[in-house]
Amino acid sequence: MDPTTYRSYRDLPPLAGLGTLAEAMQPGLSIDDCVARLKRHHWAFRRLHEILIKRLTAEPIYELKMAFSLHAHYCAEHAAAWRKRVGEMREPPLGLDAVPHPALEVFFDEILAAPATDALLLGVYGWALPALREALERHQRDTNRLVDHPSFRLCRFALIEVGEMIAYGEKALVQLLSPERRTELTGWTELLGRLLAGAGALDGHVEAGETGETKTAPEREFSAKPYVYPRAPKRDERFPDPYNMGVHAEAFLYEEMFPPGPKTLMMYYKRLREIDVPEMMASIIAETPGKPWDYTVDMTRQLWDEARHAMMGEVGFVRAGIDWRKFVRVNFTWSLALNTQLTPLERHAVLYFIEQGLMPRNGKRFEWEVGLASGDPFSALIQDYDWADEVLHARIGRDWYVKAIGDPRKAADYGDQCWTKVLIDWQSYRAQGLTQHENWWPALYREWCRVHGQVPDARIEAFATSYETVRADLRELSASG
Repeated sequence: MDPTTYRSYRDLPPLAGLGTLAEAMQPGLSIDDCVARLKRHHWAFRRLHEILIKRLTAEPIYELKMAFSLHAHYCAEHAAAWRKRVGEMREPPLGLDAVPHPALEVFFDEILAAPATDALLLGVYGWALPALREALERHQRDTNRLVDHPSFRLCRFALIEVGEMIAYGEKALVQLLSPERRTELTGWTELLGRLLAGAGALDGHVEAGETGETKTAPEREFSAKPYVYPRAPKRDERFPDPYNMGVHAEAFLYEEMFPPGPKTLMMYYKRLREIDVPEMMASIIAETPGKPWDYTVDMTRQLWDEARHAMMGEVGFVRAGIDWRKFVRVNFTWSLALNTQLTPLERHAVLYFIEQGLMPRNGKRFEWEVGLASGDPFSALIQDYDWADEVLHARIGRDWYVKAIGDPRKAADYGDQCWTKVLIDWQSYRAQGLTQHENWWPALYREWCRVHGQVPDARIEAFATSYETVRADLRELSASG
């Protein structure tokens, strides 16, 4: 039959709207060629996830910590999708842990080991993600859209978020990478280009013979010395007193004589303070190799949720007319202590133990009720979603931590024991001159009253209690669960 004379019923779009018959008759990629590219897509997302997670904790710039959290979540999800697709392609065993090409491994190693933030951003957002975007677009062009529609669809969805990540990175590079610094990094970016070429491009579509590839090991510059994950968190200049433990938010929130309105400020602080959870969770993920990829997906989703919570607090302060940078001291003592004093499993145990204390009525539900009572719809909104997220996080803890321990009671007891081991020595921080534990609450409260035209209540203004009792209170909350 002549394909040009074939017509669908009443000229309805053929092939479910995927394309024309002429397009569908093109050969496209074979299963073997398709799988080879899928594995490279997977490898790229997986390595990008690793880079973003391992650079998150020690990245001082708050906005980048938040972006790395989101982009790592994207990469984990897309890597999972490619893993599933390869499993559908007659490919047992999957071989997804195998390095697709030595030059490609060095390419990502070089970006991971970039010595400064600007070089890291250039490697991730100026090289790796654009190369991945080209590979995904090429897969869409080269494959048969009908025959390989599941892969085509995954490319389409991935390209949305790859494009979003690149757009963010381009804006960040304009602000953080000077022309002079870009020139200084020319030799390194030329190396990245040679590594990509040596690998036959990110997706391997170029024949090795066309690249001038040799049998020698790929050259290294920054990654000549293996990268070591830095556990200690860093903060930028907007966090001038990160050891400050002079205000105990929980003590204020649970004090019945204080009205709901000012309590929203403490809840915004609590949310913003959750910067330290991604800093700590990144260390668990980075230092717990060999887990199923579903573990990585779930843990990275929780990490991103905690970053979202921090940004909810940021937005809350701005919405309330408060410049948190002037009035609030957000510490990193929790993530610092856990990352440097405990093993990854012990950190997870503490995370689970504390989160269980947030589940009873006097936990997340209480914060939501305070938000409702305050009359501030945004406060109620974020506490509503924060509560829902914590329910999900409790499930993640049961799936990956409790099952690893083998018994819920033992898992809780072990978390209690690990939390008891942690030394957050607020007195020594002051003795070392790291902080004076300033009580910043009165100034914050007075500013809130000024913005909202209220007369300060002397009892509320005089609130002062340090973190000296925070662990006892958290343990009591957890025990009540």
